Amino acid sequence: MGSGFTFDKLVVIAVLALILIGPDRLPAYAKRLGEWARQLRGFVDGAKDRLKDEMGPEFDEVDWKQLDPRQYDPRRIIREALREPAAAATVAPARESAYAQRQRLLREGRPAPYDAEAT
Repeated sequence: MGSGFTFDKLVVIAVLALILIGPDRLPAYAKRLGEWARQLRGFVDGAKDRLKDEMGPEFDEVDWKQLDPRQYDPRRIIREALREPAAAATVAPARESAYAQRQRLLREGRPAPYDAEAT
């Protein structure tokens, strides 16, 4: 699926806007849309400048393409996670249950643990 606006898509949007809005109101709506786009651009530029000021020289060292969420394919991530046998080895072994621990201590002749807060 291609992303971005091609000339064909823009023509279709313009024709739909002309039909839905009407030729008499279209210039006013186009002007308002342009104003909103300029305001949005100003907000984005202001946020970028503020971030650059707060981060200092480190801002230029950040690889922003690496942080782009569009690069992550959930299917690929799951496929790789299921394929890795090392991931299963990093899981901690199951702890001994309290009942099994009590039984083991009693078999060894040691007193069972006592939890003062549980009684």
